[in-house]
Amino acid sequence: MNEIKYEELLSQADLDFKEGYFQEAIDKLESIIEEEPTFGKAYNHLGWYYETKAKDYSQAERYYKLAIDHAPDYVAVYYNYAILLSNLRRFTELDTLLKKALDIKGIDQSTIYNEYGIMHELNEDLQTAIEYYTKCAKSTLNNDVLNRAKDSIQRCKTKLEL
Repeated sequence: MNEIKYEELLSQADLDFKEGYFQEAIDKLESIIEEEPTFGKAYNHLGWYYETKAKDYSQAERYYKLAIDHAPDYVAVYYNYAILLSNLRRFTELDTLLKKALDIKGIDQSTIYNEYGIMHELNEDLQTAIEYYTKCAKSTLNNDVLNRAKDSIQRCKTKLEL
């Protein structure tokens, strides 16, 4: 197979996931990896499945790390892996990942700043969380993201009053 064929199979796997055909999607992703073990996007999609559907977080993390190893410029894996680390409250590793993500060409910086804000808010470092939510707001052109950042800032201010 060639790169175009892998991308087509990846798209088909995405559609299978959306339609609830999980095993079919996994089979497609595994066939890509069998044939081309360096196609990192397939690892990301497997990571997403194991995180969100199978709730097998160690397997999800293994796949996310493989995705970064093989496709270090694939932005989706940084978003997905950041959410996993945040949910697991592994903030030291999350901080390292987010720093790396900010250097990735094409990454949505407002998303990364929002993840930093969440991390600091969960750590009850509310002033720092407000600073990152403010960076998120200032770095976006999307009104929904802007409003979410403003709501997060207000939430942190309310928590500071408690």
